[in-house]
Amino acid sequence: MTGQAVLAVDQGTSNTKAVLVGRDGAILARASRPMAVAHPRPGWAEQSAAALWESVAGVIGDLVAAAPEVEVAAVGISNQRETAVLWDAATGEPVAPAILWQCRRTAPRCEELRAAGYAAAVVERSGLGLDPLFPAAKIAWLLDTIPEGRARADRGELRAGTVDSWLLWKLTGGAVHATDLSNASRTQLLNLESLAWDAELARIFGVPLALMPEVRASDSRFGTLADGATALPAGVPICAMMGDSHAALYAHGARSPGEAKVTCGTGSSLMVLTQQRAHSAHGLSSTIAWAEGGHVFHALEGNITTSGAAAAFATQLLGLADEAALTALAETVGTSDGVCFVPALAGLGAPHWNSDARGMISGMSLGTRPAHVARAALEGIAHQIADVFEAAEADLGHALPTIVADGGAAKNVVLMHLLADLLGRAVVRPENEEASVKGVARMAAKALGWENQTAAPATTFQPRASDEREAMRAEWKAAIARASFAG
Repeated sequence: MTGQAVLAVDQGTSNTKAVLVGRDGAILARASRPMAVAHPRPGWAEQSAAALWESVAGVIGDLVAAAPEVEVAAVGISNQRETAVLWDAATGEPVAPAILWQCRRTAPRCEELRAAGYAAAVVERSGLGLDPLFPAAKIAWLLDTIPEGRARADRGELRAGTVDSWLLWKLTGGAVHATDLSNASRTQLLNLESLAWDAELARIFGVPLALMPEVRASDSRFGTLADGATALPAGVPICAMMGDSHAALYAHGARSPGEAKVTCGTGSSLMVLTQQRAHSAHGLSSTIAWAEGGHVFHALEGNITTSGAAAAFATQLLGLADEAALTALAETVGTSDGVCFVPALAGLGAPHWNSDARGMISGMSLGTRPAHVARAALEGIAHQIADVFEAAEADLGHALPTIVADGGAAKNVVLMHLLADLLGRAVVRPENEEASVKGVARMAAKALGWENQTAAPATTFQPRASDEREAMRAEWKAAIARASFAG
């Protein structure tokens, strides 16, 4: 053996990544496999649950083949959040597609619950507002849709969970049905005070709690790999599980209240640690960041439905070859010349929470050119993050001095400059392309007693002095109001 390593998997919406991380924190090997998303109806988004598992088994096999001399001491899992999976307890096979976090099919059910007066109780207990993003209504929808779904659930034939639970079940050969507190806190079924499944929330949403996994700390020993489950030998322990956004914050070394990051991916997540549970009055969610070493870390979070996906949409809309061409085009103009691009392509998430809002390009004139639209698309991504940042500062009652950025869209230098300018704050971007997977690898390593807290080099984007910031923010807020009215 040349040494020991942690194998960490990040199962995401667009791809599944995995890395081997040595005891010193160095990445020894990488693997990645793309994932497909289906949109069977407008507003719906789903993936094959079987394909999710196959991609994870596949990247594990790729790493074992790439570094056969490395001894894997533990496995860690980070995952796309709020995606619901339902499977057969006996066969371990999914009984329906996985309903993605992006999916809006349960919007009518959420509105019914709101009309029935449950919104305040749901927020008080779960920390999360009534929105189709969260899994509780999705699980109920599945039970009501698949043949004999509720009858099978009553007979104990089904299991439900988020992606981490599904992967853990497969990795352990069905021996363990568990989740961690970070993922559980995103289901809308966990009580943030008791840190346990809540019977009243289960009643409101119509989800039998017998379906749900056991809730554990994020650094638990969740089980061991089953014989033949993957290319790894049986008995390798699974020592950490976290939602991907939480794992990214952990990777950046955040451990103190007020430390914040934004993950810029298909959607975006801004998360800031809090001293204890914080009750948002400005459209954010209260959540569990992670539980480690017997301590529960709380956070405020704002979820933006469409971020990097907005750049992809604008690229296609303008007939450009790729997103690099979009950025290059945006750089040819100094401003968007009054054009606003509101990327409410699947409604608006935090802090607005308007499922009916529609995407909109406004402020065009005879002088508008494609370059102005391209720049406005990038500005729209930055404006949405600024909305959440301002909401977090309002909830905390103090300014946030800086923010760390990660995720695929954070590689865009123009976007990072725009974000710093609109926030009026420094934006720090670690040169770390795999924040989520590195975060869960770091937690698994710590659970083994390893210390590999090596800091990644970073680029800092300082805000440029501008008299236009207030005017741009005012134009944006007016455009948001129009997009909300259009829905």
